[in-house]
Amino acid sequence: MSLKLGVPSKGRLMEQTFNWFADRGVTLRKSKSDREYAGTVSGVEGVSLVMLSAGEIPRELAAGRIHLGVTGLDMVAEKLADWPSQVSDISPMGFGYADLIVAVPKFWTDVETLDDLDAVAAQFRARHGFRLRIATKYHRLVRQHLRDAGVADYQLVDSQGATEGAIANLTAEAIADITSTGATLVANHLKILGGDPILASQATLFLSKSAEMDAANEAAWHTLKQKLGV
Repeated sequence: MSLKLGVPSKGRLMEQTFNWFADRGVTLRKSKSDREYAGTVSGVEGVSLVMLSAGEIPRELAAGRIHLGVTGLDMVAEKLADWPSQVSDISPMGFGYADLIVAVPKFWTDVETLDDLDAVAAQFRARHGFRLRIATKYHRLVRQHLRDAGVADYQLVDSQGATEGAIANLTAEAIADITSTGATLVANHLKILGGDPILASQATLFLSKSAEMDAANEAAWHTLKQKLGV
């Protein structure tokens, strides 16, 4: 069995991952056949390529079905409880930067921090009879962050589409989402609350702690590490 490397199957993240490996003498190619989930690796023996969505990679790493995977730290931290016990972060890759933040409507002039949000949330519940809603795809990370900050009177609502539009669509009063430039938030008349982000993320190469590593896999991983300089 070869050493399995899972990488994003489409988009800019796939292109940047391919370029990162190519810069280090390892060529990744997506299959041109109907088997779009497969690919090839040149430059090191004993490594096979598996094309997956970025969101699938944490689960496949944790299950031991792939040995290595490239995805955002945000995906791993959200999808895997106590993620350092399940995967090792081998190398940050220098692209795919994004911060997980909390944002509120720009016209909430008195709300600049999480402490302010906590006060407004209590007032909101007293006035409306239900908790202030925060739309997000990152329930685990956001819940922990708000708990640590002492924010209590809120409810998380799942965001299936563009999270930035949840407030305009009247399905939430605030959002917690990934942003890289902040331009989309500005376009939707939102502002980021002050303080550190919930998580500063970037594309990262992870190693599974449960995938089976026989002698051949160990040898391939040793060679790959040398090639990549990690």
